[in-house]
Amino acid sequence: MIIKIKKNIKPIIVISILFAIFIGYNVFIRNQEIQALSKYGSRGSEVTQIQTKLKRWGYYNGNVDGIYGSQTLAAVKYFQRKNGLTVDGIAGPATLKAMGIFTSSSSSSSSSSSSNLNLLARVVYGEARGEPYSGQVAVAAVVLNRVKSSSFPNTISGVVYQSGAFDAVRDGQINLSPNSTAIKAAQDALNGWDPSYGAIYYFNPSTATNKWIWSRPMTVTIGRHRFCK
Repeated sequence: MIIKIKKNIKPIIVISILFAIFIGYNVFIRNQEIQALSKYGSRGSEVTQIQTKLKRWGYYNGNVDGIYGSQTLAAVKYFQRKNGLTVDGIAGPATLKAMGIFTSSSSSSSSSSSSNLNLLARVVYGEARGEPYSGQVAVAAVVLNRVKSSSFPNTISGVVYQSGAFDAVRDGQINLSPNSTAIKAAQDALNGWDPSYGAIYYFNPSTATNKWIWSRPMTVTIGRHRFCK
């Protein structure tokens, strides 16, 4: 009788161990998901990333301390308002994606590449739709040239959302869905085509009023845009 009890206990022990592993795994997954949603009171490396990016782009003036306080909350709301996102002060998946912060569920290289292509295409569509095709590729190339330059943020999202950098961000056209031409132009630029000849600026001579931009050395004019370094 005792032997039978011992034999029956073994499967119960195995099942208990498996159940404990299952519970532990689900807790781990939930914790990973929680890390992809920073809000008032949160602390950690993700908050530090948020503060660093918002400070670089001119949305945040506080300390980069990894603490999601009132200043960080206000900066996130400002960023959300300027970029057509739900203004709730919570750095959830959509807001993190717009900042170029990829969570554990979306950090694969394919997800990152797809996100960069989409954002770059939205810049092209918002800034240069109606321009010659080479001019659309050139606009995308300017973004990529800025990423390479030490004078600008080192990510596509950082360049695009740098405060005051692009009219399409300021007037909300960055949130329009790009057409197939804009997507193709963005892809061509990502593949290495640069009709701008290394330009990091461009402007429309018929509407530009900033004297400084006129002083930049020109590389090429395509359509209504003059490209310069």
